[in-house]
Amino acid sequence: MIGVDVGGTFTDVFVLDEATGSAEVAKVPTTRPDQSGGFLEGIARQVDDLSSVAVVVHGTTAGTNALLERKGAKIGVITTEGLRDVLEMRRRDRPRTWGLRGDFDPVVPRNLRLEVPERTLADGTLRTPVDLDAVRAAAEKLLGNGCQAVAILFANAYANPENEKKAVAAVRKLWPNPHVSASSEILPEIREFERFSTTALNAYLQPEVSGYIKRLDSALSEDGFEGEFMIVQSNGGVMGTETARRLPVRTALSGPAAGVIAAGHIAQTAGFDNVITGDMGGTSFDVALISDGKSMLSPQTSIDFGMVVRTPMIEITTIGAGGGSIAWVDKGGLLNIGPESAGSTPGPVAYGQGNTRPTVTDANAVLGRIDPDSPIGGKLDRLDVQAAAEAIDAHVGAKLGLTTTAAAEAILRVANSRMAGAIRLVSIERGFDPKRFAFMPFGGGGALHTGAILSEVGIGRAIVPRYPGVTSAMGCVIADMRQDFVQTINALTTALDVGALAEVMQRHVDDGLALLDAAQSRFDARETVFEFDMAYVGQTHTVSVPIEVEVQRNRVQALTISDIEKAFDAAYHATYGRLLNNGARRVMNLRTAVIGRRPKFDLTALAPRGGSVDSARTDTRRVHFGDTWHETAIFDRLALPVGAEISGPAILVQPDTTVLIDPGLTGRVDAFGNTIIEPDGAQA
Repeated sequence: MIGVDVGGTFTDVFVLDEATGSAEVAKVPTTRPDQSGGFLEGIARQVDDLSSVAVVVHGTTAGTNALLERKGAKIGVITTEGLRDVLEMRRRDRPRTWGLRGDFDPVVPRNLRLEVPERTLADGTLRTPVDLDAVRAAAEKLLGNGCQAVAILFANAYANPENEKKAVAAVRKLWPNPHVSASSEILPEIREFERFSTTALNAYLQPEVSGYIKRLDSALSEDGFEGEFMIVQSNGGVMGTETARRLPVRTALSGPAAGVIAAGHIAQTAGFDNVITGDMGGTSFDVALISDGKSMLSPQTSIDFGMVVRTPMIEITTIGAGGGSIAWVDKGGLLNIGPESAGSTPGPVAYGQGNTRPTVTDANAVLGRIDPDSPIGGKLDRLDVQAAAEAIDAHVGAKLGLTTTAAAEAILRVANSRMAGAIRLVSIERGFDPKRFAFMPFGGGGALHTGAILSEVGIGRAIVPRYPGVTSAMGCVIADMRQDFVQTINALTTALDVGALAEVMQRHVDDGLALLDAAQSRFDARETVFEFDMAYVGQTHTVSVPIEVEVQRNRVQALTISDIEKAFDAAYHATYGRLLNNGARRVMNLRTAVIGRRPKFDLTALAPRGGSVDSARTDTRRVHFGDTWHETAIFDRLALPVGAEISGPAILVQPDTTVLIDPGLTGRVDAFGNTIIEPDGAQA
């Protein structure tokens, strides 16, 4: 099994031999603009014969980057008369708090948003049948304007999709490719803007992401691969390539989600149910919280201002503080980090590929925290530390009156502060005490900042996984297959038709199981999870209400109104600490997840076999911590035995990352090869 995660700077590969339980990793620079080059090169480094591979799972940032960089396809919209500006009006919000004007441009310009006569009322009544001649004329006009994809967005199509289905059928007959997205297929849920936005962004991504996946599929097949190729979704599950090409909007946070899935599995196995993850790559720092072994799921997210995607996603907070993030001093004399990144090309100044502005990686190199003779990725023979120092002097030191060392420390202090702020955002500001959590740093640069994060946030310990630089790629290998469905119900519980509700549930189960059956994967178990969005009448915001419904022999069992009301009362009381007396309850949406639990490999297979601390020690190097240079022991991390304890200051090196143990901290190797980092004497 092979997991491949493509990041902004590096492409990571995790190869698991299921027969032996052994694993190998590779890390190569991400290729731009076509990421498939690095994808295939990374696999080729570890696997000679693709016919021996059963599964390839890919965590991709192709969709994320296309949205952030506004590099999706030219698309058009066909919508109900009077609704062409929904995408632009949004929720009447604006990118900045002050000022009368915003500068938001939707992904579809106004001249490519065309209206046609049709109308469905909110209760599903068909008031005006769709004018199919007008639909065909609109589609022809969009094609004439060079549109590669189209989104069909009709009013209240969630309540009755008849008009929209007829329009979609007419457009698909004349559209020259499969890139026709319909809101009733993508998101049959109440609230026009969120449904329109999600569907339009799906169309915007479809030509780019679909083409990318198709190129990868073809290249793998040409090299002899006959197994199953799957894509990680933003919800942490995986889906087949056909589903991914049809619903690319579900890949919006694909890569970061894979890392959180792996982190959760590693942490639980090691005995940590509460974990805050910090994925530091070359471009960003992604933070997520896992409580009681479960990742936080959000029903929607904004990829950027006004670009709302409503589909279940693992809650991930992202800031521009990666290893390649550029340090700069503003006009007021304040030091900033990011959001601009040097990426993989040209990369940090120390890479010697043309960049002249200092990055976080350059600061770590100047302070001795990265071995200049063994840069990760395998493309460079040596880092140019002198060039990095000169760039720090020119862009930071000279402007702030600091020495090279002090300027480099200042860069790291600002970066660490920003990362700590992101961790507080997902923990303290949401009611979680970080002292109850362990910190899990991963990505190429995360383990270099462990000590600073523990100190700034007040977290007691950190768990560094065996292969932190390729954790997201490992997550691809262990992620479950998951299909999510939603349907708006919009009815009082007292007026709920439980028979019709059961039919919708059954349809979701049937469709989900059909997708699992079509997969080549083996599942240890299959689960179905039902959840309602509910509120008291008159309330705008809903609470998520898990509901226990038996599914026997793939058939949904009876559900009563009393069951639903009791489940709502429990969820509402848990959220707000009280109930509203005699308040009428409303069911807004039904959400269903059909999950195929894929086998998890034994993490003890990654643990070291034998070895000693003395034999793993390779060298010493002067490393700067705080305001002093320390003679620091260097260890080959993968050669350290289980139970080894290393007191800081120390550096543990391995091909995919560098682990820094600050003075006053101790690192201990557990039974799975993880390194547990705690303050000296914490275990005692």
